[in-house]
Amino acid sequence: MLLGNRMNDAANKIKLVLVDDHGLFRDGIRAILTSYEDFEVVGEAGDGLEAIDRIQGLDPDIVLLDISMPNMNGLEACRRIKKINPNIKVIILTQFINKGYLATAVKNGAAGYVPKKAVASDLVSAIRVVCDGGFFLHPAVAKMLVGDYRNMIESDADEYDSLTNREREVLQLVAEGNTSRKIGKLLHIKERTVIGHRASLMKKLSIHNRADLVKYAIGKGLINIENPLH
Repeated sequence: MLLGNRMNDAANKIKLVLVDDHGLFRDGIRAILTSYEDFEVVGEAGDGLEAIDRIQGLDPDIVLLDISMPNMNGLEACRRIKKINPNIKVIILTQFINKGYLATAVKNGAAGYVPKKAVASDLVSAIRVVCDGGFFLHPAVAKMLVGDYRNMIESDADEYDSLTNREREVLQLVAEGNTSRKIGKLLHIKERTVIGHRASLMKKLSIHNRADLVKYAIGKGLINIENPLH
């Protein structure tokens, strides 16, 4: 019975491969991970080409990949690993917190992105989340993305905030499919005044046709996305 339990424990371990061109770094990561009973480091590699060769005989659950390595970088290795075996999950473990690297990593199939400055518990959390089918972004990486998103929102808000109340009314009514004549009647203003407001708001928003105006209005939540036109 005891032997059976040991076999079950081995079968339930998360099998990991470490890929980094710095041996001392791999030693440190291995020491951390092997201190957990459910982790097993089944192999290591010093570059992307070696990693691809190793994983085909090891069948790991997760590969921890550095980005900057000789012979083949981690991003390209990630793409090839996922092509060889889509079931293998890849976590990028790197010193670079970079939007371009992150975008390429995600495009190439990575399921996690952790900077090397992270604490051990962050890496352990990443492995568990990814093993369970989730996607892990270290808080520093998530903060970078939120900052970019906030800047985008603020930039967009500045454009919208530049509109007058009347221009906002015209924007919504135009996006809903109303003619300038009808808008004039609804707002109790002359048709040529509506046309003037429409030209002004489109200039402020850098929009040049009604289709883009409708998309903008939907994005701002001004009209129903399911039925934008009357």
